[in-house]
Amino acid sequence: GNMAVAEAAAEVSQALARPLSLLQQPDCGRAARLRALEDIRAELQGRPLAGAVLQEVFAARLLRPLSRCLAGDAAERCRELALQLLRHGLSHGERPCEALPVLLPALAQRLCPPQGAEPSEELRLGLVQLLSLLLQRCGASMAPYLGDIARVLQATLLDHYAEVRRESCRCAGACARAMPEHFHMQSESLIKPLMQTISHQHYRVRVDVIQATGAVIQFGNGKSVDDVLSHLAQRLFDEIPKVRHAVTTVIGEWLLHLRDRYSYFHKLIPLLLGSFTDEIPENTKLAWTYWEKIGLQWEKENEEDLKDKMDFSVSPSHYPKGETRPGLGCRELVSRNLSKILPGLCHDLTDWVESTRIKASQLLYTLLLHAEDHITQHMELLLRTLYQACSDEESEVVKNSVKAAELIGTFVSPKVSLKLITSAFEQTPKASCVMVLAAVIRGSPKEILQPHVTQLGNTLSQAGVCQRSEEVFYMEQLLYCVQALIEVCQEDCKEISLQLMKVLVTIMAIPSSQDLKEKVEKTMSSLAEVQQLESFHCLYKQHIIQLMEWVSVSCEGWTCYSPEVLQFEVITTHSGPVIGEALDDFILVLKTCLQPSKDPQMRLKLFTVLSQLLQKASETINSQGLFPSYLETVIKDILAPNLQWHAGRTAAAIRATAVLCLWALIHCEMLSPKEILKVKDELMPQIIASMDEDSKITRLMACRIVDVFLKVCGRQFDADKFKNTYTEVLKRLDDASCDVRLAAAHTLANWFKCLKDSDVKSSMEGHVEFLYQELLIHLDDPDENLQKAVLEVLKEGSVLYPDLLVREVEGVVHKHQTPVYCNQLLHHIQSAKESA
Repeated sequence: GNMAVAEAAAEVSQALARPLSLLQQPDCGRAARLRALEDIRAELQGRPLAGAVLQEVFAARLLRPLSRCLAGDAAERCRELALQLLRHGLSHGERPCEALPVLLPALAQRLCPPQGAEPSEELRLGLVQLLSLLLQRCGASMAPYLGDIARVLQATLLDHYAEVRRESCRCAGACARAMPEHFHMQSESLIKPLMQTISHQHYRVRVDVIQATGAVIQFGNGKSVDDVLSHLAQRLFDEIPKVRHAVTTVIGEWLLHLRDRYSYFHKLIPLLLGSFTDEIPENTKLAWTYWEKIGLQWEKENEEDLKDKMDFSVSPSHYPKGETRPGLGCRELVSRNLSKILPGLCHDLTDWVESTRIKASQLLYTLLLHAEDHITQHMELLLRTLYQACSDEESEVVKNSVKAAELIGTFVSPKVSLKLITSAFEQTPKASCVMVLAAVIRGSPKEILQPHVTQLGNTLSQAGVCQRSEEVFYMEQLLYCVQALIEVCQEDCKEISLQLMKVLVTIMAIPSSQDLKEKVEKTMSSLAEVQQLESFHCLYKQHIIQLMEWVSVSCEGWTCYSPEVLQFEVITTHSGPVIGEALDDFILVLKTCLQPSKDPQMRLKLFTVLSQLLQKASETINSQGLFPSYLETVIKDILAPNLQWHAGRTAAAIRATAVLCLWALIHCEMLSPKEILKVKDELMPQIIASMDEDSKITRLMACRIVDVFLKVCGRQFDADKFKNTYTEVLKRLDDASCDVRLAAAHTLANWFKCLKDSDVKSSMEGHVEFLYQELLIHLDDPDENLQKAVLEVLKEGSVLYPDLLVREVEGVVHKHQTPVYCNQLLHHIQSAKESA
């Protein structure tokens, strides 16, 4: 056999002698060199050669000249052919490793700086592929050349041509796997170039770099983990799912197989668990699969240590909906490393980069789900971070942080969590503190929260908590807190029903949208429901006296800025008929706060509330029929002092509202004739003065009130009262408002009726004459409605002094534009005389 091989080899060598000698002549031109290489190729590939024969010829005759050509020929095509021939020899020869001493220096010379600058991209790629082929065929035999290989890869990993980089990555991985016992000497030198290319614009390069990094560290020096972690973490934000998939695989493999994995658990676990929230289901599944394996492997490795944790199967009775409890190994791994993971994670949760904060908030939830009651020892740091994260402008961060806070409710004793949160409240209750508290309550089991219900009710209803801000966002969080309490504690809320009502009234009293008010009302209804009450009105019924006392404690010092004024408004107007049962307190507050010396804006607000209630008295303040017994106080101590004239727009608005209140009392017949007689002397002068107010509605109401007062007690007026009344009402016939003019006419008709039956009629003739004259002018008014109304007034008045009136009419009839009304009047007087 050996003889035959030697003979065949000699024959091939003979055929190669001429092209080889040509190739080695110093003055051989490019064309001749090319032809020589073509001839060598024809000779080697033109017929089938046994591996042993090829090996013989290749080692003895071809290796050196081809390597020289590869390393130094100026013609690209020649280098290309030399590369092809070397590949052929190494692929098909039997002992490729023998070529290493010659070939590796040639490769290094061509690819490594300073002299190595193969200009052709395709050739550089071919050279690195040749290195891959050597690694594949020679394996550990390449160990002595590890330094050269590392030098080559440091250069080619940063090649401008993406394909060269990719091949270099595969090469680095192959090298690591081929000689793990030696590789760690050189592995670190590859980390820097790998990390320089990990964010390459082509995603395939990024994937290859990540895979190579995995192998280089796993089979090399594990300490390099620290140098690459931040880069890998960054790649979990890569928009290409395959890149994230590669990171997850590398981290998973390290956690299973890295020699020093125990020292790196706390650094690697967050990266693997970070993939649980990948938007690609395949990536999520991959992370979970690795994690389960890692947990089980850790359990096996630590069996002794876990003997006393035989509560394997005992799952907590209260567990978050829709979550599967992770295995013991996984839970232990997180719990034991939590103190090392949390500080960095909490730092990330407040990072300036939005995507980092979102990722950190997702991871926090996953970690807490694993740590269960081990969360307890980290509560202060956790809460501090959650308060900040819950006020993030990015809604994803807030959503995940709230979910994480719910887990605190599930796993941490409320003794601990509530104490810490309420002490944070006392310093400065921020909306985010309230948000965290609501989440903790939502996550808590009912029976565990039960002993703390009273304390929670008291905390929320403290003025420092529920009245510290009128900011709508803060109040909304407070509302969610109350809703969470009602949802979780159900009928246990009975014992804090009053405190919760105070909070709900406070929220409803802030100036905000209708939407928030509706939410509050809904919450009140659910608070009533858990106590088996029919509606929120029943809640008011249960607490009205305490609520009125609570709100009115400070009423002596109220101003228009006091939140209590708005709370008083809510309690009195929102409680429907129930306010009719608390009139003592109600009237006392009004009497105290409606003194003319008090803040005008506040008085206006309270008067508006009173007039609103008086519009529907029978369904509100008079629901029990008790309001009339307070009338004297209302009129003498509340309305009368506020009808006094004071300068200014607010004072005018107060008078207007006071007049409205008085009209409402008369209109709903609560102020009976008997009552009017008691108060007429106090009110009449002020009502008459009110007929001259700027506000049309006030003038109108004042006219109507004077009209009623005349009907009730006009017959008892003395001459002065008659005189003062008609002079002011008469002016209203010139009012800008048509409604007021008609009301004034109506009132004058009543004035005449009263005077007709009065004892002072005889002394009023001069005044009646003057009034006839004035009315006759208005009988010619451009407004036809007023003409008709004045006609009725004169008909009513004609009974007093008919002859006097006839003389007056005859004096003006020829001046009138429309004498028809004068004629009607004369006709009326004539008929009255005849029938008399």
